[in-house]
Amino acid sequence: MTGAACSLLAWLNEDERTFEIGDYEGALPRWCAGCGDHSILAAAQRLLTAEQLRPEQTVFVSGIGCSSRFPHYVHAYGFHGLHGRALPVATGIKLHRPDLHVFVVMGDGDCCSIGAGHWLHAVRYNLDMVALLLDNSVYALTKNQTSPTTPRGMPTNTQPYGSYLPALDPISATLGITNASFVAQTAEWVPAHLYATIRAAYHHRGFAFVRILQRCPVYAPELFQDAVRDRDLIEFLVHEDGVRVPELERLYTHQRPHDPRDLNEARRLAAANDRIRLGVFFRDESRERYEEVRRVPARSAPERIRLLEQELDRYAV
Repeated sequence: MTGAACSLLAWLNEDERTFEIGDYEGALPRWCAGCGDHSILAAAQRLLTAEQLRPEQTVFVSGIGCSSRFPHYVHAYGFHGLHGRALPVATGIKLHRPDLHVFVVMGDGDCCSIGAGHWLHAVRYNLDMVALLLDNSVYALTKNQTSPTTPRGMPTNTQPYGSYLPALDPISATLGITNASFVAQTAEWVPAHLYATIRAAYHHRGFAFVRILQRCPVYAPELFQDAVRDRDLIEFLVHEDGVRVPELERLYTHQRPHDPRDLNEARRLAAANDRIRLGVFFRDESRERYEEVRRVPARSAPERIRLLEQELDRYAV
């Protein structure tokens, strides 16, 4: 390690700054009034504050969509990328800067359609990062097209007589991918559970995949409204290795003990459609992580610049 790198590391270790939630606020959010993205942003900023994550050591990566404006609204490093390509960008960041706290924010079309191949392999690689799927079941930024998670029969601008196919289930799909290590589901209208789930994901050692059920007030205002009005439609999965929010137990009577190490039971619960289940379906920190298999040599900033210039010089005319 170079002298400059040692000095930087010493400075970070001795950094006595403390951060308030306002220190993580970026640009003013431009989401529609009533959009669930506001609740998710607040939960993320609350997590950053609770964990006292340094903005210069934190990065949010996104693709394209309403949810993908997320990096603009957080005071940290951010990468607003291409549609469906958030995960490969985040993979590159984590491999070369394993010291960073990496969060990936995707929409349902972003992750489950054009980005589905990257989603599958990111789960298999099991890099240490948090992936948030903000699922409102419709392409909202491009004005109401059917997405992979649109419920069958729901009309959209591309399928005005209703979606033709059964909706893709991101939880069941992720549980079926080799080397999955953390799979959870929460909802933006239950902020206490939303925060607790994101925090559990952050503390997981490996790729933490969290699907967040979200209402779109413009194009899918009725989606999930029954569950908002009728708490009996929701069941919480509770366990000491998962998520438990005691203050919610008085409001929601359906609390199911579930050991998140039981993959077969997790798959069974995900496939059952009698209730909306929120909580950690599966968690296994013993799964192999890609950064442990493919070690990238540590390089100083000047060395990285030298190697980059060397590579660019190959194409000089």
